[in-house]
Amino acid sequence: MTRILITNGRVIDPSQNLDRVTNLLIEDGKIAAYDAEPTGDETVIDASDRIVSPGLIDMHVHLREPGREEAETIKTGTAAALAGGFTSIACIPNTEPPIDSQAAVEFIRHQAAVADNCNVFVVACVSKNREGKELAEIGQLVEAGAVAFSDDGAPVYNPELMRRALEYCLMFGKPILNHAEVLELTPGGVMHEGMVSMVLALPGMPAEAEDVMVGRDISLAEATGGHVHVMHVSSAGAVDMIRRAKARGVPVTTEVCPHHFTLTDECLRSFDSNYKMSPPLRSRRHLEALIAGLVDGTIEVICTDHAPHALEKKMQELDQAPFGIVGLETSLGLVVTRLIEPGHLDWPTALAKMTINPARILGIPKGTLAIGADADVKIIDPTARWIVDPTKFKSKSANTPFGGDELTGRAETVIVGGQIKYQLEAVGV
Repeated sequence: MTRILITNGRVIDPSQNLDRVTNLLIEDGKIAAYDAEPTGDETVIDASDRIVSPGLIDMHVHLREPGREEAETIKTGTAAALAGGFTSIACIPNTEPPIDSQAAVEFIRHQAAVADNCNVFVVACVSKNREGKELAEIGQLVEAGAVAFSDDGAPVYNPELMRRALEYCLMFGKPILNHAEVLELTPGGVMHEGMVSMVLALPGMPAEAEDVMVGRDISLAEATGGHVHVMHVSSAGAVDMIRRAKARGVPVTTEVCPHHFTLTDECLRSFDSNYKMSPPLRSRRHLEALIAGLVDGTIEVICTDHAPHALEKKMQELDQAPFGIVGLETSLGLVVTRLIEPGHLDWPTALAKMTINPARILGIPKGTLAIGADADVKIIDPTARWIVDPTKFKSKSANTPFGGDELTGRAETVIVGGQIKYQLEAVGV
């Protein structure tokens, strides 16, 4: 019988509205008891001055395998997740080939089991081969273990296909995660369309490209009753539409990435491709709207959109370099530094957006420290100050704009299924 006793920690579990200093006992992979005392036959972890919470959940991660293993593998991506405090991640299906069959879902699950790092849940394709022409076999993919559906990397573009997908997924209680972009408005786009793009003479990607697609998806969700989840929201207009849709009871949820509430299009003045992402970094007005959406609950989830790319690809000229950055190992520090320390969010609210909220949207039994739940736990040093060093990332890629930044807050110990999978000191960071 494996027993771990975490003592003297500030246990924060938003799923139970729990926030108090107590001892937490883990037994045989499950949460066993609170206020337990040492008996001498358990591993004791002193969490004094630390925060103990459910392991983080990231519902938007690109693991690249199969097809682009030069950028990331399931083994390296899940190792990066552990280093960031994540015990569960959901992988996006824009692999090569895409995750649009039972065999593809089973491959991901097998590789994750072999890696034996964190839990990996599979988001499968909405359409066959992600071509947007014909629905994938939704029922078979659910049977294989898919928890949600997306063609991310591109939107589900055909509105009739999206309508039918929402109806099918409604039958299985699964959400559709959609990348909101009207492609005709962003041809050749490199960055947010605005004053900075005009000064730099770079092709722009207007906020309206996101707004129009979000409006369409809200209308289809309202008409069908299907659950649409707006991925990596970045525009003030989209946040406002989602806020109003929620007030009408439309089944719509959304997520935001740390880079979108941290950085603006001004960063592109450096012509550094690590600031190139889709949706793009937008102006200060949009950033402030995203923070307001986090504060008032319009935005329920914080995720990374972890998008690793090999160094040689990001070193290309700005218009040729791919979109995206890695984010698993910097997400928690950015949330603490940019949201909690300035007073925008408190710890319970921030952790809810990174634990129980994504778990509920995906319908997975994670994100809680309730008695009997899987013992997926992280211990955070909330005051640790550290410098982002991409050369020490567990990810296979290091395409981040945050290298050299000083952040506050870091995961010290990560437990998955009652097993200690990561300890900061053990890797000499």
